[in-house]
Amino acid sequence: MTKSLGAKTLIYPAPVLVVGTYDKAGKPNVMTASWGGICCSQPPCVAVSLRKATYSHANILEREAFTISIPSEKYVKEADYFGLVSGRNLDKFAATKLTPVKSKLVDAPYVKEFPLVLECKLVHVAELGLHTQFVGEVIDAKADESIIGEGGAIDIKKLKPLVFTPDTQDYYGIGSYKGKVFSAGKGI
Repeated sequence: MTKSLGAKTLIYPAPVLVVGTYDKAGKPNVMTASWGGICCSQPPCVAVSLRKATYSHANILEREAFTISIPSEKYVKEADYFGLVSGRNLDKFAATKLTPVKSKLVDAPYVKEFPLVLECKLVHVAELGLHTQFVGEVIDAKADESIIGEGGAIDIKKLKPLVFTPDTQDYYGIGSYKGKVFSAGKGI
């Protein structure tokens, strides 16, 4: 038996994405967002939706670029902090003792300590209501060598990405392996 929960944003799990931008003065800033993900394969693009009230919103429009850093489980406190406070009056990198790295490809910083980074050039902006969706073409993906598995792919067990539950607002890690995509269902 199912129960109606009403109109809610319940995609499970939601990613924990750390969006990196520079402000007008060139100060690096990051914020945590969960409304985002892959939105196109060719060209490779990701989307992130932010409220206009966020400091990062104006920064993306100004610089036409952003990065997405994927924090591992061990950075849950820092990732959460990035979503608790505004970068308008605070240096989030200094407060967390994490390191901003200037991208050589786009006009945005990323978090050195986070094992996976997407460097994005802004290609589309859509006003959706409370949020603005920013679509960025991925110019490069950078991964710490420690999370690269066999064949050069990211090993999720080594990455240990954080995920988020939108309705209970909890962080989780990723569970155990269950099967191969485009193969697990072949026996039906």
